[in-house]
Amino acid sequence: MRLAELSERSGVSPATIKYYLREQLLQPGALVSTRQAEYGEEHLRRLRLIRALIQIGRMPVATAREVITALQNEELDQNSRLGLAMGALPPGPEPAADDPDVARAEVELQLLVGQLGWHKEALPPSAYRNLLAALATLARLGYPHDLAHLLPYARAAVRLAEHDLDSLDPYDSPLEKVEAAVALTVLYEPVLLSLRRLAQAQESHRRFGSADPGICDV
Repeated sequence: MRLAELSERSGVSPATIKYYLREQLLQPGALVSTRQAEYGEEHLRRLRLIRALIQIGRMPVATAREVITALQNEELDQNSRLGLAMGALPPGPEPAADDPDVARAEVELQLLVGQLGWHKEALPPSAYRNLLAALATLARLGYPHDLAHLLPYARAAVRLAEHDLDSLDPYDSPLEKVEAAVALTVLYEPVLLSLRRLAQAQESHRRFGSADPGICDV
C-alpha cells in the first residue's frame, strides 16, 4: 500500500507518518521509485504500537524510540526485550529514600515477593518503586498495606498476567508478540481501572443497595 492508504487504514495523518519515519519510530517502506515507497501490514502494526505508546501512554518520542529499538534487537530473547520495553514505560512517583513509611512498606513488599515466589531480579525496577511508593502512602495515611491485605490483589494480578501472555498466542513472530504485549499493557490499564470501579459499584449495590434488584443503567 502507498502512504495515502496507510494513512487511511491506520487513522494517522500522512504528515504524522512522515514525522514517525524521520524520527525512526516507523520502519521505512520498500522503495518503488525515487519518491514513492510501499508499506505493508507490519507498518500498520507498528503504527498501532506507536499510537499506544505516545498517545495513550504519553511516552516522549525519544523514549518510544528506545522501546522500539529494544523490540528490534534480535540479540535479546523475547523475555529480555519485553522487560526492557516494560521498563521504559512512563514511571510513577518515586519513593523517598529516607522516609520511614517507605522502609516499613518495603518490609511488606519483600514479604509479598517471597510469598509469591517471584524473582526480584526479574521485576521491572520502575514498577517495583511505583508500588513501594503507593504502599508507603497507604502506610502514611493509616490504611491497610500488610501482606494479608496485598495477597488477594497480587494473586489477581498473577491471573491477569497469565491471561495477558496467553493473549499473545495468535501473533506469529517474536517481534509481533512483544509489540502486542507492550501495546496491550498500555491500552488495557484504563480498561482494568474502569472494570474495577464498575465491579466495586456492583458489589456495593449488592451489599448495601435496596432489595429491589432493578436494572443497572450504564
